[in-house]
Amino acid sequence: MPEPNVEQRRAWGGPAGDYWAAHADRYDAGVAAYADAFAAGAAVAPGELVLDIGCGAGGTTRDAATAAAPGGHAHGIDLSPRLVELARERAADVSNATFAVADAQVADLGAAGTDVVISRHGVMFVDDPAALLANLRRALRPGGRLALLVWQQCDRQEWLPSFLDALGAPYPPADRPSPVAFGDPDRVYRLLTGAGFTAVEQDDLHRPMWFGTDAGDAAAFIGGQFAGALEDRPDDERRRAERALHEVMAAHEGPDGVTFGSACRLIRATRP
Repeated sequence: MPEPNVEQRRAWGGPAGDYWAAHADRYDAGVAAYADAFAAGAAVAPGELVLDIGCGAGGTTRDAATAAAPGGHAHGIDLSPRLVELARERAADVSNATFAVADAQVADLGAAGTDVVISRHGVMFVDDPAALLANLRRALRPGGRLALLVWQQCDRQEWLPSFLDALGAPYPPADRPSPVAFGDPDRVYRLLTGAGFTAVEQDDLHRPMWFGTDAGDAAAFIGGQFAGALEDRPDDERRRAERALHEVMAAHEGPDGVTFGSACRLIRATRP
């Protein structure tokens, strides 16, 4: 059998993880409008044990650790060694938060010892989502909860198609590892119930996303994130794409910087 998630491990263990770590504060600021809804959905209580999947630079893990105190603990895992290193640095003063480099699809996450599994945009980058969810179910105690914030389908977003169209880049697949792999609510429901979860709820959330202080700042940030889509193009074609991206950002520039509409689903489920 081929090793699972090879491409994702390579990306997040290399350029993708490095870029995310270098811009961690900006990524957190970009989705900050979802923070309250995500925290309410997770509903972490004092004394609970929390597992954070795709924890990135650790902000969601630290928030969960704070909510779980006293007596509780939050453990964040991510495919990126650089992000896990940064998460540990930032949580040096949070005694009940720990981090590890791990692949949630295949890692030993323990059996029936976790009260809450959370993930903010971290579960979509796996080859086999059914195997991932089955592994998360095994980690949860009976009555344990799952709270996942995921992107809706590409056609529900303003930000992603705007960037991809400007750059002439292909849209991400909906049935393979990508930001929108958990976008179809019917597919997600089948995956969750197939893995043995019950009480599945999917809340439709719409919030603005922030990408930069002005058009130039936002275009440089997104241009760097999607640099791979431009690297093999002729110079004149690359410059046209960069100009188109800047124009898109300028059209969304306002007093608070550059913002686009976005759509997520807050998925909640229970291990019976």
